[in-house]
Amino acid sequence: MDNDSRACVLYVDDEALACKYFERAVGARYRVRTAQSVDAALALLEDEAAHVDVLVTDYRMPERLGSELLQEVAQRYPHIVCMLVTAYADKDVLLELINGGTLFRLLEKPLDLAAMQTALQLAVQTGRERAARRQSLVAMEESLAFLAHELNTPLAAIANFARGIERRAQAAGAPQAEIGEAAALMHGNARYCLSVLASFVDTVRLASAGPGMQGGRSAGSARQLLAALLDSYPLSAAQRAAISVETGEDFAIAESPNCVALIVSSVLGNALRSVNDQAHPQISIRIGAGHIKVRDNGAGIAPEIVEQLLIDPVSASSEGGKGWGMVFCHRMMQSFGGNLDIATELGSSTTVTLNFPVHIRNEHD
Repeated sequence: MDNDSRACVLYVDDEALACKYFERAVGARYRVRTAQSVDAALALLEDEAAHVDVLVTDYRMPERLGSELLQEVAQRYPHIVCMLVTAYADKDVLLELINGGTLFRLLEKPLDLAAMQTALQLAVQTGRERAARRQSLVAMEESLAFLAHELNTPLAAIANFARGIERRAQAAGAPQAEIGEAAALMHGNARYCLSVLASFVDTVRLASAGPGMQGGRSAGSARQLLAALLDSYPLSAAQRAAISVETGEDFAIAESPNCVALIVSSVLGNALRSVNDQAHPQISIRIGAGHIKVRDNGAGIAPEIVEQLLIDPVSASSEGGKGWGMVFCHRMMQSFGGNLDIATELGSSTTVTLNFPVHIRNEHD
């Protein structure tokens, strides 16, 4: 089943011959599962709902009606497109199903093969459109959460610096150097927020426009991208001193440079938060053959948290602010053929590696 890309149709009918007829009629084009009662169908869906695209059910069955199945499926598995087969004109029930939005098509017995094939084709198409809309909503939610994740810390710093400047300015004989330093840090954080927002908007715009679009951050090498990021990131003198950069084999980043800049920015922000309480903070960034590796000497992450970091957006919200950022970064890396790997030694260090696809690496050769 895993290697079969055909859409899956679940057919429910209490007559075994009807199930065999349906499977024989459409089995060449679709993966077909059958059940001979509402309860049997629901039991099957408990394990396989994620793989079922379309449900076709008979209306009149001895134990429970097909309309009951449609209502339960609509509540539990809204991604499944539902069709009803009936030889009875139960007008009130049919109107209720249609008006309630649980029924996509009504098929009459005896089934007309051509009409059924057309209806199935439309149902599969509708299911894919529903899935695309759901994915778009999830992507939008993740994108907004990532933006909040990235901007929250620098914006909070700006607010704190502003309050500090206000207090110092009101104090008699406030050292001008302190006020100037706070203002500079506030300005740096504000510039960084604006830079992240601009890159984020460019990334979303280009992704929406499709492949081949130009604009946003210009392409360059990994070393150039990292240098530009460190110049724009709002680092204090102590934070910058804690960061070391080693360039081994540089490589070109010609695809999605805005995305890559956002990813590296997020990973660096996590590293800075991880070493915040260390007496001697250290963050090393190494550029190698097709990868960027960021290692910090923070407290590390619990193993059970690491396992969920790239799939659960809130699993590590208590571990240095990681969570949404890592999920979003991983999915962005995957979007252009790369991946993200996290290794940690609890109480010692965390290493995040951005692995880039071969075709990107070779562009610099």
